[in-house]
Amino acid sequence: MKNQYTFSLKVTKNQIDFLNHVNNVVYVHWVLDAAQKHWAYLSSEIMNSKYVWVVLRHEIDYLAPAKINDKIQINTWVEKTIGAKSIRTVEIFKGEKLLVKSKTTWCLLDKQTMKPLRIPAEIIELFS
Repeated sequence: MKNQYTFSLKVTKNQIDFLNHVNNVVYVHWVLDAAQKHWAYLSSEIMNSKYVWVVLRHEIDYLAPAKINDKIQINTWVEKTIGAKSIRTVEIFKGEKLLVKSKTTWCLLDKQTMKPLRIPAEIIELFS
């Protein structure tokens, strides 16, 4: 998939909850981290001086648990952009097993006015 961003991590003790698996809040953090890392990889200093992204909505499906010391792979990409919004998918795997799938609606803001801004062609091109 073009412009998919992938990174890996190992589950640590502080990410485990009382049920002995990764806490749901940790998955949300990973979803946000994936978006931030991908944007940092694609964007420039000029873009970062002009734009900022905010979350409007998260949808997360928890399909299977991750446990301490599991090696996790996180994949993310932008599925589509509409006006000021983009829909980003994040999939979290342990080996071949899909643990979590999320869709997040992000809104692009003008960094100075903090008002929504139609996503410009230069950004759309980064995601395609």
